[in-house]
Amino acid sequence: MPMSSDGEAPPTVASPLRAPAEAALLAVVVCAAVAAVTLGFGLPGERAATLFCVNLCAVLAFQTFSGNSGVVSFGHTAFMGIGAYVSAWITMPPSMLRATLPNLPAWLGGYEAPTLIALAVVAVVGAVVALIVGLPVARLSGASAAIATLGLLIIVYSVLAGARDFTRGNQAFYGIPRTTDIWVAGTAAFAFILAARLFRDSRVGLCLRAVRDDETAATASGLDPVRLRLAAWTLSGAMGAVAGALYGHMLGAFTPRDFSFDLAFGLVAMMIVGGMGTVTGALSGVALVMALQEGLQRLEGGFAIGPFTTPQLFGLPVVGASLAILIVLLYRPAGLFGLRELSLPDRFFARRPAPPGAAVPERPSRPIEIEHVSKSFGGLAALTDVTARLVPGRVTGLIGPNGAGKSTLVNVMAGLSPATAGRVLLGDARLDQGPPQATARAGVARTFQNIRLFEALSVEENVIVAALAQGLPPATARAFAARELAAVGLAGSATRISGALPYGSRRRLEIARALAARPEFLLLDEPAAGMNPEETADLAARLRDLPATRGVGILLIDHDLPFVMALCDHVIVVNRGEVIATGTPAEVQRHPAVIEAYLGTRAATGGRRRKPAPQAPSRPTPKQERPHAQT
Repeated sequence: MPMSSDGEAPPTVASPLRAPAEAALLAVVVCAAVAAVTLGFGLPGERAATLFCVNLCAVLAFQTFSGNSGVVSFGHTAFMGIGAYVSAWITMPPSMLRATLPNLPAWLGGYEAPTLIALAVVAVVGAVVALIVGLPVARLSGASAAIATLGLLIIVYSVLAGARDFTRGNQAFYGIPRTTDIWVAGTAAFAFILAARLFRDSRVGLCLRAVRDDETAATASGLDPVRLRLAAWTLSGAMGAVAGALYGHMLGAFTPRDFSFDLAFGLVAMMIVGGMGTVTGALSGVALVMALQEGLQRLEGGFAIGPFTTPQLFGLPVVGASLAILIVLLYRPAGLFGLRELSLPDRFFARRPAPPGAAVPERPSRPIEIEHVSKSFGGLAALTDVTARLVPGRVTGLIGPNGAGKSTLVNVMAGLSPATAGRVLLGDARLDQGPPQATARAGVARTFQNIRLFEALSVEENVIVAALAQGLPPATARAFAARELAAVGLAGSATRISGALPYGSRRRLEIARALAARPEFLLLDEPAAGMNPEETADLAARLRDLPATRGVGILLIDHDLPFVMALCDHVIVVNRGEVIATGTPAEVQRHPAVIEAYLGTRAATGGRRRKPAPQAPSRPTPKQERPHAQT
């Protein structure tokens, strides 16, 4: 790869055609395998292949939401049940429907519609129901969201079992046209693979995976987790309803119990065993768990081992799936295939030089006004009447002893922690009341004291996410990401998984992600913490150019006084939640209150001579041994 003038690899971007090509390849591989089983094993093979395709559609409906959001859903079989009953109503002959459900309203069924039309109607119904139900579910995350989806399954099952005039209750609903053959199921599986894979790499899918990895960092980058989860939930609900309709037309007769917890458990087991983070993992999980269950089902009636004969052991398939989940979670928490998708060799999709970024509106240059800000946690006052002004195009340092309130002030400015009193303004925009994504979109980006990256995403994807959150189109976002990675010296690491980066590179990646949001102000919370002298000097050189070249204002917190004093044009000193001094680096170092806060006074030291204030070199150098004064 040719090198740029500064010795670093020039920025490049991945081909946008890679995901569609790999999705099509995966779908073709599956269809070829299904065709081979059908042709090689006759009618039994056709039945197994049909069931495999239907199960695959259902698991991919689960994976579209759960794999990208990180929330394990048990509720998608509820959409499957809704889809099965709706499709049955509109595809059954009127005479059969009247005989089966005499009290069903005439307008609700009896249209004898073709299966394709029924699937389209079911998809719309599933999406509408999912949208309504998802409004509260999308506001939850983690275990609370999983429990909410289980509650949805219980509610829908109870309604289907109780609505006898519509579903025959717990009696078998029969007479449904059995139209799900190998052709219908195979075509649906092909379409579901494409939909799930393309969604995973779409704008919404990529941003949702960032939320999955670290919701706090995602909101600080400008993403709205609720909207992203709702979008995935709605799409997966529509897919689940279609999968349920396919399942119903394969069975020909069913009850609400066929869409209850037993089915949900089996599908979740398939998704977890293969790896719910990828489409390839979900697909492999379906094949492996189906093979395991088929083998164990043959042993339920008892089997002989030498002279010993086992009794009937009903429930072996469930036990086998349960043990498979436990073993996989113990030894491969991300599933057997982890985060790996079926991919084509890089030579088919060579990275190309990043195009110049498309013209985007420039942000105005506005100061940040911090006006009488106080913040209390219960009875503890972390900030008291803090007033300051941050000027664009200038590096402002924020220093103080440990526990002085520095990070609390940054959290208030970033909208992560609402102020108890006072306000923070960027022009007319109020920053202190949140939510954090609104602050990020207003023009304030930040890094964290403890590094927060989207660990399962690539280096490039970490930065693209921040650009997408600002409303930039994907092509422009990729160009911005390439520019920012080159600016921090990570152009050659674009395709690496961010969780595998060394410490110093992780710090620089977090800064590159913040810069991709095109901020007016950059809030850096201890960006040099943990770096060695060479890495610190390199970071200082890169940060020093930002105000002049981009007009961005920087608020810098760090425990390394020489690093702060060499970079900053203006310094704010806080102690015990109050501002005790402001001014140039030289002025604050001579300020009596600063000397007292850091080193103590003659009175505080029992009459001993006061120590001089620390002096900082003009700039740190790689070979210079830097004192680590703690602020």
